[in-house]
Amino acid sequence: MAFIEAIDISKRFNGKPGRETQAVLDLNLTVREKEFISIVGPSGCGKSTFLLMLSGLEKPTSGHITLDGVFVEGPDPQQAVVFQDYVLFPWKTVKGNITFGPKLRGVDHKVSEKISYRYIDLMGLTGFEDRYPHELSGGMQQRVAIARALANDPKVLLMDEPFGSLDALTREVMQMELLKIWRADRCTVLFVTHSINEAVFLSDRVVVMTKRPGRIKTVVDINLDRPRTQDMQLSDQFKNYEMTLKRMVWEEV
Repeated sequence: MAFIEAIDISKRFNGKPGRETQAVLDLNLTVREKEFISIVGPSGCGKSTFLLMLSGLEKPTSGHITLDGVFVEGPDPQQAVVFQDYVLFPWKTVKGNITFGPKLRGVDHKVSEKISYRYIDLMGLTGFEDRYPHELSGGMQQRVAIARALANDPKVLLMDEPFGSLDALTREVMQMELLKIWRADRCTVLFVTHSINEAVFLSDRVVVMTKRPGRIKTVVDINLDRPRTQDMQLSDQFKNYEMTLKRMVWEEV
């Protein structure tokens, strides 16, 4: 059954006459609850714009989006967004960043502390509770950003190139950490990435978008066993998925 449904979504950015941009056109997508969906496509195809519309931070020009049967009209505490830029509060410690959301929602101080320590442990941040963002590496900052998002107990986690600025090794570590917390919390994840390898490794299904204006070109089921392991990337099945998706994206470049 549909948990998230985007129906005939279009987004047009107005500019000077003759310089309007049709970012997304007549896009339709259905997502089941607790799925891990990645979205790939050529640069400028509207992947991030679509994610912002799902989050309620951008409004579609036409069409509508529902979350659990309710129209998305604006930002919703059931949804959390993680961007490529970490957007942490520089004046707050790791623990302070993670407890910010629960405290804002009026959660009791002791409960907020308990929530923060759960995600500090889950994200491998133990020992860094009292550090400030400028004292952390990029990978550590992104761990804090993900922990802060999850501390609000969202039903949906929207991630826009969250590992794009990390080095290759840190990126692989963060992929495994993300899968670990997804197995533990089982929220629905929509994950925008330029990396076909990353999309195959993480996802239940991969959505391929066309060049601008972005539409859904196809949706590919990834029938790999879970939990995922790095060794899977050496299998013929993994490589076939990767090459198939690359061909689809190359056709749009």
